[in-house]
Amino acid sequence: MGFLLVEPINHCYMRRSDLGEFEEIVLLTVAALTPKAYSVVIAEDLEKATGNTITTGAVYASLQRLEEKGLVNSYMGEATAERGGRRKRLFSVTPAGSRVLQQVRAVRENLWSRILPQALPKVDLA
Repeated sequence: MGFLLVEPINHCYMRRSDLGEFEEIVLLTVAALTPKAYSVVIAEDLEKATGNTITTGAVYASLQRLEEKGLVNSYMGEATAERGGRRKRLFSVTPAGSRVLQQVRAVRENLWSRILPQALPKVDLA
């Protein structure tokens, strides 16, 4: 499988392979939680979805990398009483981020569609 190149980011081309697995699920979670996507709720949502402990620090580091790659934008939300009047840094997916997610999805769906039912042993996911 070759690399798909997407729009230039900071005068470089972003390869789909430049998106790590954790970055991918963080990016998907940003899309799912928009317009209320910020590090704490992203970490909580990922913990529920994966069953793994996810730290807000790991999420925030991933969000910073995604922003440097041009795959998410951030902006300051309104101050809230629950945060003692502090504002939240909210994240949203950019067109480049959407493009990368669509490409990753297409590759995964193509690969899954080629797997014969008898190729994978049955497992209990519960």
